[in-house]
Amino acid sequence: MARTGRPKAELILSDAERAALEGWVRRRSTPQAWALRCRIILACATGASNKDVATQLGSTPHAVGRWRKRFVEHRIAGLGDMPRPGGPRTVTDEQVAAVVKRTLESTPKNATHWSTRAMAQEMGLSQSTVSRIWRAFGLQPHRTETFKLSTDPYFIDKVHDVVGLYLDPPERALVFCVDEKSQIQALDRSQPVLPMMPGVPQRLTHDYVRAGTTTLFAALEVATGKVIGSLHRRHRAEEFKKFLIKLDQEIPADLDVHLVLDNYATHKTPAIKTWLVAHPRFHLHFTPTGSSWLNLVERWFAELTNKRIRRGVHKSVQALEKDIRTWIATWNTDPKPYVWTKTADEILERLASYLNRIPDSED
Repeated sequence: MARTGRPKAELILSDAERAALEGWVRRRSTPQAWALRCRIILACATGASNKDVATQLGSTPHAVGRWRKRFVEHRIAGLGDMPRPGGPRTVTDEQVAAVVKRTLESTPKNATHWSTRAMAQEMGLSQSTVSRIWRAFGLQPHRTETFKLSTDPYFIDKVHDVVGLYLDPPERALVFCVDEKSQIQALDRSQPVLPMMPGVPQRLTHDYVRAGTTTLFAALEVATGKVIGSLHRRHRAEEFKKFLIKLDQEIPADLDVHLVLDNYATHKTPAIKTWLVAHPRFHLHFTPTGSSWLNLVERWFAELTNKRIRRGVHKSVQALEKDIRTWIATWNTDPKPYVWTKTADEILERLASYLNRIPDSED
């Protein structure tokens, strides 16, 4: 059957054009918008359709078609922003590129990061101009985010194992995500909490009185979102064994039990291994070291912290534990499972792409 629709413009690159486009894609300081346009043209030059290129690069067929057409008509110059109505530009493309490069590749002498005022003084531009450039390219030097790359030698195998449980659980078995939230503090404010009023948020004193700690052992059932919890004052293998016994009692005896958990030492003691040998329906699946994001119960712990613990006021450990038990019971009346969507291959592919962008990642 003949293809229908508007025919795409034929795109053929010269050796010089291909070298220039590939150079911009490889350069770290290239603005992301410009790098994406270069990738679109390189992909189109392979003969791929606009739809295929859009799927490959996370764009839209309309955008791919626009940049294809502009390149065919104007070559590389067509990838730049077209003139717009209004006064003439006072900041050149070279100045914009210089600001972006300086932001990405350097720091000021007297600070750890650039501010709009410091960059404006450095580049001879106005503070508002620097601010607009940063917004246009998504640059936020004042912000940082944390990350941790796992050094587990079995990282790939463990990712496939755990994600496989989420996406394709075994028959006649239940999958639970298990972890401990240790050292939960019962905190009482040093002065009464002032309630929220129109125009005034709730106010708490910055200091508090510690009344003790407790540890929550929790197992999140992946399929339903229900949680089995157990509170203990200490966090040892002995308490973890008691929690396993509780799971054994509450889970139907005709079902296998697969537990996703981290590499904490209390999960691997001789006493635990002996108990597991005596209960062969229990199967442990360990997440890679430094990869708590693979354990879905961590997401549930975050909800517990945000909705009950962080702003809670508890005069005793008993009051804290009562609140936690009540919250778990309420959660289980209307549980909401966390649905895992990424395959192991997608996770590993994205990680590989990230590692290619940072120096010395091969070490």
